[in-house]
Amino acid sequence: MIPAAVPGDLLEIEIRPEKRDYALGSIVRVLQPAPERREPPCPYAYRCGGCDWQHIQYDAQARLKARVLAAEFRHGMGIELNPVGLVEPAPAEFGYRSRVRLKTRPDGEIGFHHPGSNSFVAVEACLVAAPPILAAARLAGALGRNCAEIEVVAGQDGEVLIANLTEAPGAFERKVARDSLENGISGLILRCGAIRELFGEVGIRYEAESGCVIEADADLFSQVHRAQNLKLVAAVMQLAELSHDMRVLDLFCGTGNFSLPAARRSARVVGVDHDELAIDVARTNAKRMGLEGTQFIAMRALDGVHFLLRSGYCPEVVILDPPRAGAAYLMGSIARLKARRLIYVSCNPSTLVRDLRQLMLKGYQIRIVRGFDFFPNTHHIEIAASLVLT
Repeated sequence: MIPAAVPGDLLEIEIRPEKRDYALGSIVRVLQPAPERREPPCPYAYRCGGCDWQHIQYDAQARLKARVLAAEFRHGMGIELNPVGLVEPAPAEFGYRSRVRLKTRPDGEIGFHHPGSNSFVAVEACLVAAPPILAAARLAGALGRNCAEIEVVAGQDGEVLIANLTEAPGAFERKVARDSLENGISGLILRCGAIRELFGEVGIRYEAESGCVIEADADLFSQVHRAQNLKLVAAVMQLAELSHDMRVLDLFCGTGNFSLPAARRSARVVGVDHDELAIDVARTNAKRMGLEGTQFIAMRALDGVHFLLRSGYCPEVVILDPPRAGAAYLMGSIARLKARRLIYVSCNPSTLVRDLRQLMLKGYQIRIVRGFDFFPNTHHIEIAASLVLT
């Protein structure tokens, strides 16, 4: 494996110490570049740990991601996926991230970590960020050593900043927060562990689909690529094949990215998530939309599934969108629900394939796999896989 290489490159490389079943190399020089290689537009590209594919022409990135995804399914499951059209490209490769998390220094520098290390790389701009990030530098300088990182989120009337502190906020931090509101910041959230203090207008609004606008505080999880999320939600709804009164279980539901669109199709939805704040927001949005029959439960996914099994609940469709680590611990319990259809949404091909293997052993068959480029200029990808019980 050679970081920063492009298929088709002719390279002089240096081999690092070999591992048991693979070797790592580093590029000494590019002897002949592949046609898809380019000079990264961002001056921080090779030092910042974010955009690890920025040296590849964007029209080639989606094709390469499709090949990687197809290879993962072939090697891990013996399933052949046609890479042509497998991954939906993003409408734009820059300015797409609605939220970006920055490391900070007491002198007001903001930045990211160098790839594979904790070495700080200071930046003054980020090409993939939708909101401007310089306000984070001013806040970092004002908060000083008590600030570990700042997340900038695009709001309707300006940026919302989330400052993660190393110690609980006191009078000084609260004054800094109030002063920041006078400098063009829409809202600010100070967080330290379970402590959470809000200043100004911290809410954001985003469309899960046309006519379905979710309102939530900026520090609750939302997909970073709002345009691609519209396509993902539409695909999940199509794969779910929902009908009136169909019982749908949405695990890791968050603020209702899939639950609310499903409920708008007259499905009877139960959403489960461990984040109580997200569940409260999902309930509030459901009530505002008149989706009174939708239920949301604040519970860890495994506990929620066991609770529903004990209660005799039998969903016809299960949607799950777990964190990057996947949900291997959950597959056996999900299979016991015997839902006719499963939609598994993932941002990690390897953990997705691992979990799908378990479901196939329990009688499920993969029908459709679709990829979405949520993260242009990186190797990351969002995937939706549809399974049916046979």
